[in-house]
Amino acid sequence: MQRSSRTGRRQLLAAAGALGLSALAPAAVAATPKGKAQATPTPTPGWPTRPIRIVVAFPPGGLTDALARHYGEFLAGRLGAQVVVENRPGAGAIIGIDAVAKSPPDGHTLLMTTSGTVWQNRVLYTKLPYDLDKDLVPVAVFPSGPLVVGVPESLGVRTYGEFVAYAKRNPASMGTYAPGSYPHMLADQTNRSEGTRIQSVHYRGEAPMWVDVAGGQLQIAVGSYQAFNTVASRGVRPIGVTGTYRSPRLPEVPTLVEQGVASRLVALEGALPLMAPAGTPEAVLQALSRAAVEWAETPGAAKLRETFAIPNKPKHLAETRREWERDVPVWIKVAVDLGVKLD
Repeated sequence: MQRSSRTGRRQLLAAAGALGLSALAPAAVAATPKGKAQATPTPTPGWPTRPIRIVVAFPPGGLTDALARHYGEFLAGRLGAQVVVENRPGAGAIIGIDAVAKSPPDGHTLLMTTSGTVWQNRVLYTKLPYDLDKDLVPVAVFPSGPLVVGVPESLGVRTYGEFVAYAKRNPASMGTYAPGSYPHMLADQTNRSEGTRIQSVHYRGEAPMWVDVAGGQLQIAVGSYQAFNTVASRGVRPIGVTGTYRSPRLPEVPTLVEQGVASRLVALEGALPLMAPAGTPEAVLQALSRAAVEWAETPGAAKLRETFAIPNKPKHLAETRREWERDVPVWIKVAVDLGVKLD
């Protein structure tokens, strides 16, 4: 690659990362701002006694990180306590998840990650250093909204069907933000159903993935609207969205379901679970869940949802548990049916 191309990619990557962080993320350590009125803390006996740590299993700059930081800032004000957000990416989120799974169940260590890493990893990996059925429990599930399927405009395709036809004739690579993530599963499912040989290229987060789509190093990627939007003006075309409804920010772009993609996977909507070590006191889980629901009604939360094109909100703990019991088996079956193994 020529020097000018490397420089351009570095500039684009910096711009994408800066937009993702500066527009949304407060400071890495969220604490009660001095001199501002705060909601009256809800007392929970014996908690918290020290700073609360939210471990994000992905790098800064994406939706997972932004949600953790906004929620953490609100939680700090709600409890009158310090909340620290710690990014621990790597190994398909295993590093961050393991750190929380092995932490004391006292409400001082939480996990923010993607649904696939705690729903499907239990069958995608033969061995994990923790038990996803026993070591972690849900606190809240933050909807992620429709994911955007984007391609370089230079590719000359306008629908997912046209991309599949392209991939049958040409080598093609799909960017993913982690092994076992939604785009990784989509690439594998397309290969099995359509006879393509789409190669999954794993990145540590969304920003570098979308930069490489803009630069033509990738032929396709799937990710959040906000991350896609950082490169939308640089020659990246949306050709579809996942889930059963169109993105509020891309109403003219049909879903993959509307385009006739015959896969249960494309109708599913991913999410970003907030979790705690199993055994965390029920009163603490309830307090953390209430804070998520209350935060979702704030102007800052509304702006974040608008930025990321997310129409839905987290729900109270009882409903979260009901939906967890209903939805997780569906995602696990999709992973089992595809037969993907990551180790």
